[in-house]
Amino acid sequence: MENLLKKHVIFWTDRKIIFHLIVSLVLFALSLLFTYVATYMTRSYVGYVVPDILLDNLPVFNVSIIFFQAAFLFVLILVGILLYEPAFIPFTLESTALFFLVRSIFMVMTHLTAPNVEYYNYVEHEHHTKEVLFTISSGNDLFFSGHAGYPFLLAFIFWRIKKLRLFFLICSILGGTTVILGHLHYSIDVFSAFFIAFGVHEISKKWFKHEYALMK
Repeated sequence: MENLLKKHVIFWTDRKIIFHLIVSLVLFALSLLFTYVATYMTRSYVGYVVPDILLDNLPVFNVSIIFFQAAFLFVLILVGILLYEPAFIPFTLESTALFFLVRSIFMVMTHLTAPNVEYYNYVEHEHHTKEVLFTISSGNDLFFSGHAGYPFLLAFIFWRIKKLRLFFLICSILGGTTVILGHLHYSIDVFSAFFIAFGVHEISKKWFKHEYALMK
């Protein structure tokens, strides 16, 4: 507990750190705005379901618990980790913002319908508790998979902490497997997410050097 308090005292009393934190929060807020706009566009311009080598040969599984509840729990765990390691907050927020921005751009470039569109329609109309989720996801925001890519990005951010690295890698594999088994993403959405997440991390290291150095 004493060590944790020291971390927060150092973090919240350093003006340079506070400046970088404010910048990261602004970028994160902007990325959420871009995501909202991109999601609206995917609702307005709906394409078609296309063949997929994996989905065409796999049965559809009910993955609601992992797709919704487990994802919400994942966010809570991430918040807890950042509160325990405050030095990681600025870089994590900025990397997340870049991840969301890149995903928003890709979402509006190609318009496809979710492979399991019936599932999204059912959830959106029958499960009112999911209304908040559907303000940031239309079901047609397919490329690329956030369930697979975002935990993979976090694995690189927390790479020096072995337990967290393994945790996020497992979450990434679980997320990717979930959306494939539920036919909620095309296979290209999942497999490309790993490469894009790595690219986002490498760009973030160059663009946000001070925040990256702060984690060390």
